[in-house]
Amino acid sequence: MADLLSDDEIDDQLPDEWTQEGDKIVRKYGFSDYLRGVNFAQMVGEIAEAQFHHPEIIIRYEEVEIRLTSHEEGGITDKDTEMAELIESEKNA
Repeated sequence: MADLLSDDEIDDQLPDEWTQEGDKIVRKYGFSDYLRGVNFAQMVGEIAEAQFHHPEIIIRYEEVEIRLTSHEEGGITDKDTEMAELIESEKNA
């Protein structure tokens, strides 16, 4: 079981443009059309499956929202910030 991060640890570890909302870290990604967002969500799903850490993914017309938390621990852990980093690195690849 992973340890919960303090608010200061979360701030230090969050990638740019990610924010903390209660017991989750969140980022919204904008896209020029719906299918680009769907393709991005699929890529996130593949990363999540490989990491066995599954985010909430909300697909809107030109936006995809990713919400990460460690349910078993009841909040934000290193697994969440690491997953956010993986998503960022793949998005920017």
